[in-house]
Amino acid sequence: QVRLVESGGGLVQAGGSLRLSCAASGSIFSINRMGWYRQAPGKQRDLVAAISSGGSINYADSVKGRFTISRDNAENTAYLQMNSLKPEDTAVYYCNILGYSSLARAYDAWGQGTQVTVSS
Repeated sequence: QVRLVESGGGLVQAGGSLRLSCAASGSIFSINRMGWYRQAPGKQRDLVAAISSGGSINYADSVKGRFTISRDNAENTAYLQMNSLKPEDTAVYYCNILGYSSLARAYDAWGQGTQVTVSS
């Protein structure tokens, strides 16, 4: 079983910054992809940023130049640095990882979500 623990959400004024963390633990053999998604009230969950095991990164157009995703492979942790936050960034942010467990089974794990609220 793979568990994800997210932290770092909160309330910030427009133009401010937050850093989200996602720590993975459990029966992890490898993590192929770590990503952050967000879901605003009444909207679908959308990809914000993702990083592969090889370091390839992609961002949603709406966050390019403002958000930075990174990962610490030794700690099985992903980060999302969010700068120049806007009210439209307000959402619940979810961490997601794809990989293989120690039993060679593929997994697709989600965190519990952390609320990010940006006031105008």
